[in-house]
Amino acid sequence: MSGGNSKNKAKSKRHEGWEEAGGEFYQELYPGGEQELFDNLQRADAAKLATLLPSKQARNTTTVKRARSQTDRRQSTFARTMQSRDIHLSMLPDLSENLSNEERSWEEIMQIKALPVPMSQKIELKARLQNATKLRLQGFEQLHWRQRKVWHRFRIGCTETFSKLELWQTPMREIEGKFGTGVVSYFLFLRWLFLLNFTISILVIVFLILPKTLLTERVYECDETEANSTVCCSIAYFEKNTTNSNIFLDVIQGTGWMERTILFYGVYTDQIYTYYVNSLYHTKLFYNMPMAYILVPISWTLLSLIAIVKTAARGFKQKLIESEGQFYKYCNLVFGGWDFCIHNDRSARIKHQALYNEIKGCIEEERFKEEKQSRSRESQILMHLKRLFINLIVFVILIASGFLIYVAFNFSTERLNESIGSNENRTRTMPIVYTTMSFNQLENVLMEFLPFICIVVLNLIIPEIFSYMIRYEGYMPPHVIIITLLRTVLLRLSSLGVLLSQIYLYISTNGIVCAKHNTDTTKLECWETYVGQQFYKLILTDFAVQFVTTFLINLPRAFMARHTRSRCLKMFGEQEFYLPKHVLDIVYVQTIIWMGSFFCPFLPIIGSMFYFMIFYIKKFTCLVNCTPSPVVYKASKSKSLFMSVLLLGFVISILPVAYSVAEILPSINCGPYRGYTTVWEFVIQTFNNFPSVIREVIFLLSTATFAVPAFAVTLFFLYYYWAVATANRHMVAVLKNQLVLEGHDKQFLLNRLSAFIRQHQKRCDRRNRPSFADDDSSIRQSSR
Repeated sequence: MSGGNSKNKAKSKRHEGWEEAGGEFYQELYPGGEQELFDNLQRADAAKLATLLPSKQARNTTTVKRARSQTDRRQSTFARTMQSRDIHLSMLPDLSENLSNEERSWEEIMQIKALPVPMSQKIELKARLQNATKLRLQGFEQLHWRQRKVWHRFRIGCTETFSKLELWQTPMREIEGKFGTGVVSYFLFLRWLFLLNFTISILVIVFLILPKTLLTERVYECDETEANSTVCCSIAYFEKNTTNSNIFLDVIQGTGWMERTILFYGVYTDQIYTYYVNSLYHTKLFYNMPMAYILVPISWTLLSLIAIVKTAARGFKQKLIESEGQFYKYCNLVFGGWDFCIHNDRSARIKHQALYNEIKGCIEEERFKEEKQSRSRESQILMHLKRLFINLIVFVILIASGFLIYVAFNFSTERLNESIGSNENRTRTMPIVYTTMSFNQLENVLMEFLPFICIVVLNLIIPEIFSYMIRYEGYMPPHVIIITLLRTVLLRLSSLGVLLSQIYLYISTNGIVCAKHNTDTTKLECWETYVGQQFYKLILTDFAVQFVTTFLINLPRAFMARHTRSRCLKMFGEQEFYLPKHVLDIVYVQTIIWMGSFFCPFLPIIGSMFYFMIFYIKKFTCLVNCTPSPVVYKASKSKSLFMSVLLLGFVISILPVAYSVAEILPSINCGPYRGYTTVWEFVIQTFNNFPSVIREVIFLLSTATFAVPAFAVTLFFLYYYWAVATANRHMVAVLKNQLVLEGHDKQFLLNRLSAFIRQHQKRCDRRNRPSFADDDSSIRQSSR
């Protein structure tokens, strides 16, 4: 046996007692002591019989050991408290006693729903509690109880209503029945992202798009004495002719007339709107567009962070509960996994298949653990060398992918600059100004989309290579998902990093110029809009590639696999719903949305529409193109892992936006921050205009006078919650041990009762007396 086996056994020791509690209910052992028990039952000595229980003997042994230890040394107050808690644990009150008032009766009626008993028995228990004599509450207690009842009913009604209106509920059940809870957790994650972007879209529409559309801007005239002012540069920028562009190409590129719409950063003004409300006696109101433009991204950033952390914490708790042991997991699936609200055969078959997939996933995980324990030392060394070699290959692939994106971006930029230089009718960098399609125009479009096509193609091909190589590394199914996700995340984020670095270099070299005196068409007059256009084209390219891949490539492959007898064609056509790849597809899109929403405020709205359509595309992929994977993914582990990857993408997407806000000079021709050295300068200037009281309070919060006590209080609360968590863990361990002892007691009593019945039947046979069943009433009377 290898040296790693002892480690695995050590890790599983903490579950042995918990598993033993379940095993005691199913073992059939018949130890000795039959004569002693028979004599005790004959004498009806209940007190002596109770001392024979394993739990009583364990407590007596523990008490003796504690008495001896106290004579040797003095124990701490904390230890004595824990010991007394263990000794008096069996003296806890019975929760099944009759309740004394209306509120407690109502609470127990609510608890009946969770009891694992038949419905008829639940109805009987409810009727018994309702008919029982109880005290009536008076005064404030009765009012408080009635408020609890009304709130409880309202909450249940809202929960039932929202569950009926839940988006995509029927497709979710169908996918769960065919592919298991792990795959359906991906679609739940997709729906969660759709709702998140829908909420962000509402913020953008209410606070940016509607004020820009409904409110009227003041018109300024250019003073020729100040030709380089923001007013003159802005007027020159917006008066340039962009009507000669091809409409279709402008839509897919975001150039031409699309550049002057509410999609991009450049059209939002730096003015403070003034408007009147007649219902408020012609009150003069103001709307600060630059302030709104910076507060909206901060708001959806905090909203996204809170939503991610909260959902990840919920998934982590569920994962922690499932890691406590294996025994109850199978019991819950077998005895408590069925949905008794199912009323048709199709739903029943789907639920049956879902339970089968879940049990299959648990057994598959156990099989991998046994294989890992049975490996020899030589096989482990060979496995580690193999993993090291594959990781080196992965590293080389990542470097080669970044270099390819770098070459593609520089090549396309050079060709487009040459094309722009040869055509004097161009009005800005990389536009398409022809009214009819031509070969030169198509070539320019291809050059514009070349870096994005390169990124998307790499995102399609490289993950397939990673999934093929990881088969030879011998990881467990959960580790396969983690390793593949990390490698694919590195690929996608590194590709975005290379693209952003090249965009930054392009912006730095071309500079920021005033549109009034600009004659060089390679110069960027509004670099924020240019960056927004790149993200806009990137998300459109990703959606187009996914659509083409699903319906024009994978669908014929699936049709070929179903209707051919050739083994080679079947191998080529069969597809599995590879969970890591599909997760990274939507995480990648969400990262683009977070990264580009500051430069293209319309991007969350586009993302919401993208997720709505991509749900049906992925559903078609899952149910039509793919077959169930032999690797069954666990739902709880998948959820927490999805959120962890999304949190990583969130952090990386915020960094370049924060850098552009704090360091890069805004364009002088467009946007809400024209004329400022940085966007952060506007924030500081706005803060200096706050009332002095607010500024003093904020300054006080940033000083050591407040920070040190706040840090001390935070440490105190952290220590308090750590102490509570430690006490709760100790109590959980004590209760688990009590369950083990209860299992021993039940098995002990069953064994002794079986022995007593056999002994009594033998005596009846010798004396020709009636059986134990006929003599049962006489034994009961004698025991009384």
